[in-house]
Amino acid sequence: MNPQEMLLEHVAMERQTAWRAGGVARFGYAPSSEIELASFLKSNSRPDLPLFFVGLGSNLLIRDGGLEALVIFTHRGLSDIDVTERDRDTLFYASAGVALPKLARFSANMGFEGAEFMAGIPGSVGGGLAMNAGCYGSEVWDYVERVRTITSDGEIMERVPSDYIVEYRKVSGKGQRKEFFIGGWFRFNVGEKEKSRAKIKELLKRRVQEQPLSKPNSGSVFRNPDGDFAARLIEKSGLKGLQRGAAIVSNKHANFIINSGGATAKNIEDLILEVQSVVKLNSGVKLKREVHIMGDHC
Repeated sequence: MNPQEMLLEHVAMERQTAWRAGGVARFGYAPSSEIELASFLKSNSRPDLPLFFVGLGSNLLIRDGGLEALVIFTHRGLSDIDVTERDRDTLFYASAGVALPKLARFSANMGFEGAEFMAGIPGSVGGGLAMNAGCYGSEVWDYVERVRTITSDGEIMERVPSDYIVEYRKVSGKGQRKEFFIGGWFRFNVGEKEKSRAKIKELLKRRVQEQPLSKPNSGSVFRNPDGDFAARLIEKSGLKGLQRGAAIVSNKHANFIINSGGATAKNIEDLILEVQSVVKLNSGVKLKREVHIMGDHC
């Protein structure tokens, strides 16, 4: 089948994002492989539209007016995960759609350590690479050996960490044209399988205890400012439980906003802006979002 025939129209992004809120994307496409994606982009019938890649939809809010773009959904087809050997070096390859917790479990079961923290990140490899996701004192790019990218016209490239400026929750290319992450090779240390599995189990238990996982949420909403924690500043400002529509600042973890049922993207964005405003007024700190907000207002 011609990949262009698989182009979807008016895709409901509330089904594709962790908050379960938001408008529709003009077009969507879910490739079954990296090669199919390259073929699709080389013959892209809508080159006039911005290109946007979405994995598990965490750290993402699409406004209620929708997104005039072509969205590539990676989590269904870009799911390769494997161990590769090169010059007696063991590397783990994972495509952009692989959930980071899956990579953590896979490497642990192979007897390697270092990826355990990824079990606590509710996102995919592509998103983790794009924003240098992290938790529990570790970040994704601490373990990147090299990455595979694709251009908007379907050219597949390989890059190394020195091609990027990697910062806290931010990754940018050094002058190259716009490219999208479609996979990466990771280097972990040889360890003990049972020890790594036990650590993952403990981190997941801690996550359940500390985070409001029973309701739709997008993980941490704000970056931690230097030398402090966003959750502490929000709680100190008395904002736990603050509600706009069905969007609520979690009483369990102040840096989470939950959808208690039927929240609109506007409810969530209004709450984000209010939290920023009140924390700035009370502490002088302007919280920066981890969450990417895109699309049009209604």
